[in-house]
Amino acid sequence: MSRTALRICPLCEATCGLTLTIDDGRVTGARGDRDDVFSKGFICPKGAAFGAVDSDPDRLRAPLVRVDGELREATWAEAFDAVAAGTRPVVERHGPHAVGLVLGNPNVHTVAGALYPPVLIAGLGTRSLFTASTVDQMPKHVAGGLLFGDANAIPVPDLDRTDHLLLIGANPLESNGSLCTAPDFPGRLKALKARGGTLTVIDPRRTRTARLADRHLAVRPGTDALLLAALAHTLFDEGLADPGELAPHLTGLDELAAALHDFTPEAVAPACDVDAATLRTLARELAAAPTAAVYARIGSCTVPHGTLASWLVDVLNILTGNLDRPGGALFPQAATDRTPRPAGPGRGFALGRWHSRVSRHPEAKGELPLSALAEEIDTATDDGEPIRALIAVAANPVLSAPDGDRLDKALGSLDFMVSVDPYLNETSRHADVVLPPPPPAQSPHHDFAFNTLAVRNQVRYTRPAVPLEPGRMAETEILARLVLAATGMHGADPGAVDAMVIGQTLAKAVREPHSPVHGRDPEELAALLTGDNGPERRLDMMLRLGPYGDGFGADPDGLTLEKLLAHPHGIDLGPLRPRLPQPLKTRSGKVELLPEPIAADLPRLRAALGERPAGLVLVGRRHLRSNNSWMHNVPALTGGSNRCTLHLHPEDAARLGVRDGQPVRIKGAGGEVTAPAEVTDGVRPGVVSLPHGWGHDRPGTRMRHAAADPGANVNQLLDGSLLDPLSGNAVLNGVPVEVAPLTATVTKTFGALT
Repeated sequence: MSRTALRICPLCEATCGLTLTIDDGRVTGARGDRDDVFSKGFICPKGAAFGAVDSDPDRLRAPLVRVDGELREATWAEAFDAVAAGTRPVVERHGPHAVGLVLGNPNVHTVAGALYPPVLIAGLGTRSLFTASTVDQMPKHVAGGLLFGDANAIPVPDLDRTDHLLLIGANPLESNGSLCTAPDFPGRLKALKARGGTLTVIDPRRTRTARLADRHLAVRPGTDALLLAALAHTLFDEGLADPGELAPHLTGLDELAAALHDFTPEAVAPACDVDAATLRTLARELAAAPTAAVYARIGSCTVPHGTLASWLVDVLNILTGNLDRPGGALFPQAATDRTPRPAGPGRGFALGRWHSRVSRHPEAKGELPLSALAEEIDTATDDGEPIRALIAVAANPVLSAPDGDRLDKALGSLDFMVSVDPYLNETSRHADVVLPPPPPAQSPHHDFAFNTLAVRNQVRYTRPAVPLEPGRMAETEILARLVLAATGMHGADPGAVDAMVIGQTLAKAVREPHSPVHGRDPEELAALLTGDNGPERRLDMMLRLGPYGDGFGADPDGLTLEKLLAHPHGIDLGPLRPRLPQPLKTRSGKVELLPEPIAADLPRLRAALGERPAGLVLVGRRHLRSNNSWMHNVPALTGGSNRCTLHLHPEDAARLGVRDGQPVRIKGAGGEVTAPAEVTDGVRPGVVSLPHGWGHDRPGTRMRHAAADPGANVNQLLDGSLLDPLSGNAVLNGVPVEVAPLTATVTKTFGALT
């Protein structure tokens, strides 16, 4: 019998509402939910392929446990017995930091991934935490932490009301947006232009987004921070810096002007390969626009000055008076945020509270660089124990981190490894225990993380569209049992994890003077929670304690889980609105424009004024039908233009003797790969582009479609030594490479890193 069910799409950051067609317990179709309060029917190819993703025959259906060197199917009880037997001796013998934890990108797309890893980290007490953030977005978190005192305070562009949008290193027509949750990002950009607004794109590639722009500046890769510094300098130099109503909330404005004195457009232009007059014009247009927003993403984060570039994005929004005002860049307010505390000084944000053991990389936001994972496993030092056991949750760092060959070998040397993953992939094949979550249709969905980055305040929740198949275990239960097994409580009721979190959260809330439940009995509050299970009770608690919540009866019209369930297409909470100074948690209680770590890193940026690449440099790219390494096993999402090819400009192809479609060898500091050449003027001369997430050619995996067309692992070109020093983020773009036809001998030397 055929029926329909609603489901929020978990396949990218756009979080579109879907209407699924279900026949005999199987998803057979997906279309956009026209009544969804946020996405209003928009759907992309990934969402349309939801059924194919959900029913991929290579998804694991039962746990795997390594016996006599081979992974074999096991019961859930046997799997968690093995987890406890493998992790606890490592902790007891070598200490908690000898257990590493790796969290991959899909965690932020699931309810379980939001609710349980923080409990696991706290329960283990390990500092050996690595996530996808340090190959992606950590500079944004560090910049937000230093400026605003909160690493999760990331302003987003008010796409629907801005008059001028400046995009840097972002391609939302392919990515659907990143750290800016916006269903139908393409439609929103077209609407900007239709109402007479201006779109400027800065990118070394002429992307689909760049082709839509009023102005495209093909900047030299890696020089984003220099370009932004020149824009900020111009605002000061020409008397255009006007924070307006932000002024009372700022500190360090005069010091900022002095710190940017040397970054004139004339000084910056040769390094960026963008003429000074254009830079001055762009700064003037930003200042003159009725409203404007600067938005930068992965291309500006994964470069040597990623944190400085992220900082300067916010600086430009501040200097033009566009931070925290409609049409500019604002701080979203998610329904599951804690009740806003009164404005005032906070604890601030600290970097480097501890360091990695081998290369002494400072932690950022509690994390160590993913690039350092291999050496933290395979290198002995006198300063602490190497990582001897690893828990990987929805992570495939063999493909997503630099120098996968070294990490591949390091994973094979571990005493014990557990992987939570639906596939036996390049990383999970090393695990001693693999715990497979069910397909997404069998899981609930609420966007805890992405709603904090949404361009409109709203809240939505969908229960599982399809019941759990026999033999499956809910992902929330898998992670709750993993917490228990890894922290010495193996065998306890998994509901105890949720009960513990609820008890701790409510006990804290009743002690906070600004809380709506101040002074009340936490046990009485816990008894009021609704929901079919522990995760739903936690969601109900978060909604009730949140900024729109009922405060457990304090506001009868406020939000609860029951009210949300009564609105299956979601509840619209209105456009973004100004919130300063409430979000600020700096020690001064103000936006600190020139934090000491930023000031200390500016000489390094100043030195970059004289750097020029001597040869080819590499940038990445992504495709609308892909998301990192975890969708290449779905035939509907591969092929066509979603191929692993090396883009290079016709001038470079002619100079190197490369023909379109010809295999070429690409060599970097970490190794070499081969890929077909795709000659195109969509990339600027001197730049080549290879997509990430490919390289599915290692033995021992069970991803048949991906293995049939494996592509090349671009991260193997990196040796992991190049990091943004403030954030620990890997430098993936603007790195020197050599390219030659596969039959030719490579004799060129590396160019200088920009």
